[in-house]
Amino acid sequence: QVQLVESGGGLVQDGSSLRLSCAASGRTFSSYSMGWFRQAPGKEREFVAAVSWAGGRIYYADSVKGRFTISRDNAKNTVYLQMNTLKPEDTAVYYCAASSAVYSITNYGNYNYWGPGTQVTVSS
Repeated sequence: QVQLVESGGGLVQDGSSLRLSCAASGRTFSSYSMGWFRQAPGKEREFVAAVSWAGGRIYYADSVKGRFTISRDNAKNTVYLQMNTLKPEDTAVYYCAASSAVYSITNYGNYNYWGPGTQVTVSS
């Protein structure tokens, strides 16, 4: 069992930066791939970024590539999402998730555990 809690969301202006954190409980954090997803009002939850258990494989959605950076610190049981040059279309609830899958970690259906989410609002 893994419990996840996100933090770091907030209201920022167009072009600003935020860093989201996701703290995980449990001793097996390092064995999970970790991902960030987001859901805007009226839209489906979408993939944002993912990192494999050892950090060797990293994936981004095209919409955030070059602006967002995912990283993990297995010693701290934490995964981060650094978000730069934020745009109003980045406004959403951001969710952290853990996957026991080795491959296809951009796939929403492969995630076993989810955090409650943190709101990110970017004003124009």
